[in-house]
Amino acid sequence: MDERERITEELIKQLVKMGYPAEFGAAIANNLRTEKTMSRMIRYLRNANPRSAEEIADEMLAIMEDRNRWVQKKEAEYYNAKYNEMLYNGLGVEEAE
Repeated sequence: MDERERITEELIKQLVKMGYPAEFGAAIANNLRTEKTMSRMIRYLRNANPRSAEEIADEMLAIMEDRNRWVQKKEAEYYNAKYNEMLYNGLGVEEAE
């Protein structure tokens, strides 16, 4: 069992312990996709004690949005670095006189 499977199972068990069906936990884990986001959801479930499935789904969406924002930031940083490199080094073609 790899780390992702272990955390998925832990998330599902936490939700089942709270009285939700395992299918709900599997759907949450499928949407979150990464170990880090699932771990964040597990911490939320343990600390916030949400009262409804809607609250859990809202937190899942917030976590997913945070991750998407982080990915976009990293992509922008990467392309900005490439652009700056191009400005510094030029296009790599000799200018004709």
